[in-house]
Amino acid sequence: MKKSEASLTSLIAAFSRAYHSQNDAPKIFDDYLAKDLITKHEFSNIKKNMVQGIQFFNKNIAEKLKGDSEELLKWIVQVQLSPTPLARAAYCEKVLLDEIRLGVQQYVILGAGLDTFSLRHPELDSTLEIFEIDHPATQEFKKNRLDFANFKLPNNLHFVPMDFTKEFSYLYLMESGFNNKKTFFSLLGVSYYLTKEEISTLLNHLFANLPSGSSIVMDYADENLFKEKGISDRVSNMVKMAAASGEPMKSCFTYSEMELLLEKSNLLIYEHVSPKAIQNLYFKKRKDYLTAFETIHYIHAVKK
Repeated sequence: MKKSEASLTSLIAAFSRAYHSQNDAPKIFDDYLAKDLITKHEFSNIKKNMVQGIQFFNKNIAEKLKGDSEELLKWIVQVQLSPTPLARAAYCEKVLLDEIRLGVQQYVILGAGLDTFSLRHPELDSTLEIFEIDHPATQEFKKNRLDFANFKLPNNLHFVPMDFTKEFSYLYLMESGFNNKKTFFSLLGVSYYLTKEEISTLLNHLFANLPSGSSIVMDYADENLFKEKGISDRVSNMVKMAAASGEPMKSCFTYSEMELLLEKSNLLIYEHVSPKAIQNLYFKKRKDYLTAFETIHYIHAVKK
C-alpha cells in the first residue's frame, strides 16, 4: 500500500461520513468531526470526481439528473458510498457502549482509518483504553490530519502501526499499553479483502489469550456477493471498483460457514444482523436514496 492509496481510502470513507452529517436527515450515524479531517480542497475534488464518474455508476441516472450536480452527488453517496459505512458504524458503537457497561476495558479498532470515536467520547478517557491499528502510512496520514485540525489527542488513545492483514503481532499492542483484559474489537470493511484462511488466522491470534466475554463486531459479505447486482448494480459496481483498485474482494460466506469459522477461535455468535434487519434498524421510512446494502451482514461474536 502506498501512502497516497492509504490517504485516498481513508479520505473517501471520511467524506461519506461528513456528507451524511452535514446533509442528511434523520442521521444514521453522526460523525460530526469527520469534516475537520478533510481540507476544503479535498472535499471539493472528491465531489467533482464522484459526479464526473456517474456514467460508471449508472448511465440512466446520469441522463436523468444531467446538469444537477448536487443531486447527482447525493445519489452516488447515498446509493453507492455510504449505506454500509454508516450503518455498521452505528451498530458497532451501540454494541461497544453496551459492552463497556458490561466491563470491557479496551477497544481495538482494526483498520481505524480516520475514525473519530475517541474524540467524540471524552467521557471514556479514564475508563476505556483505545488502540487504533492500521497500516503505518494510513496512521501517519491520520496523525498529520489531527495535528492540522488542532485536535488534542485523548490520553486513552494509542496508535499501533501494523499491517495486521499480513501479520498480527500482540507485541506492538503490548508496547502501547495493552493488557489481557476484557477487550472489544471492531473489524469493519476488511473481511471481504481477506481470504477465509487469513480471516481465521487473524481471529485465532486476536482471541488466543483474552478472557472470556471479550468480543468482536465485524461485517461480512454473504454467498451472493459475486452474483447479486443490487439496486442500480451497486453490488457489482462495488466488486468491480475493488478489483480495479488492485484490492479485489476475496471472500464471502454462508451463515453456517461464518459460524464454523468463528467457532474455531472459540467464538459464539451473540447477534447476527441481516440486510433485511439492517434495513429495519437504520433505513426504515427514509425519504431519500439511503437503503441497506444487499449482501452485507453484521455479527457480534463473543469468546466462550
